[in-house]
Amino acid sequence: MQLISSFIEALRLWCRIPVLPMLTAVLVPFAANPVQGQSLFSPAIRVNQDIVTWYELDQRQQFLEILGVPGSGDDEVRQALIDDRLRKQAMREAGIQAAPEDVQNGIDEFAARGNLSSEQFLRLLSDAGIAQETVRDFIADQISWRDFISSRFISQARPSDEEIDRAMGQGGGGGLQVLMSEIIIPVTPQTLPQVEALAEEIAQVSGQDAFSAAATQYSAAATRENGGRLEWLAITSLPPALQPVILGLQNGEITDPLTLPNAIALFQLRGIREVATGTPQYSKIDYAMYFMPGGRTAEGLARAAELKENIDTCDDLYGIAKGQPAGVLERISASPSEIPRDVSLELAKLDANEVSTTLTRNNGQSLVFLMLCSRTRDMGEETSRTDVANALTQQRLEAFADSLLQQLRADATIVEQ
Repeated sequence: MQLISSFIEALRLWCRIPVLPMLTAVLVPFAANPVQGQSLFSPAIRVNQDIVTWYELDQRQQFLEILGVPGSGDDEVRQALIDDRLRKQAMREAGIQAAPEDVQNGIDEFAARGNLSSEQFLRLLSDAGIAQETVRDFIADQISWRDFISSRFISQARPSDEEIDRAMGQGGGGGLQVLMSEIIIPVTPQTLPQVEALAEEIAQVSGQDAFSAAATQYSAAATRENGGRLEWLAITSLPPALQPVILGLQNGEITDPLTLPNAIALFQLRGIREVATGTPQYSKIDYAMYFMPGGRTAEGLARAAELKENIDTCDDLYGIAKGQPAGVLERISASPSEIPRDVSLELAKLDANEVSTTLTRNNGQSLVFLMLCSRTRDMGEETSRTDVANALTQQRLEAFADSLLQQLRADATIVEQ
């Protein structure tokens, strides 16, 4: 993993918006608001031997307010800047400092996200009154903290082979589970360009609240009623191609838009954990798809809800489909890798004989009444051991970092004005 990844991830979680559309709005003159009689650059907070100025408080707060992201309240900004100083002190004591080439790489990568060269990006900042040193210092701090945590805790964070086996649900142990939110947006050939643009916009939002609001407004999945929030899922229950994508996310990060049949999906990671109970993999998934006219119209969904109340198992669908055209009912038994991604995603949420009515076919004209019949267990591997090991390591490094920061706070002398 590149050293600059911590900087990029921090920016994505802090202000995940396209650079160009908002840059001119963000980089506006600000009016610092120190207490009466205080200079703009006088101390607002003392953290051990270091200070946080009124300038820094005001700039951070206005920046977050302009973006409309969480954490822009006065107390939240204060606590964030206190944490910044504590991290800097720990890194200074350890002699950790980012290499100039790594800092430049970080600037290059962030500028590229806005289709800018580094020179253009820094010139825009300079024209708005923000010194290049401010940008370089911020990037250097993120890189240094990542280096510091890794050098101090990596040997403790690396999982053993037995722990990887347990996380993968092998050897009779536990497993790895993920907590996600989802947005599933239906598309037709006519609406595809608009939905793609909307999905790209949603992929840049910051925070769980913003993603949940988008899910409530745009998602067609049943989870829209809960802000798109899913329950804990075994990583092995997700489509094989999606597993490394999810394991590669940091908490709060959103996938790029994923193309599905008749829909575009986005997922946000909210948590990852190891569990003691097994999370088996499956060699075969038995499921049924009954195609109902009307798509996801109110009438179509009402008929699907009525059908759901009148059947108990997949076998009951044969009686429902009797006398109807061939193809109205499909009963399929397939390996996870053979199942279409959108179907696999819905099946991952279901227990045996449960139903999903999220999907459509025929350009949205047919509602898919999807029912999980059964799963056949298998001990084979779909998820890469490397992916699981990296996810476990990252999870533990984050826990060590949080614990260390709490200890630094407890030991610090902090005086606020």
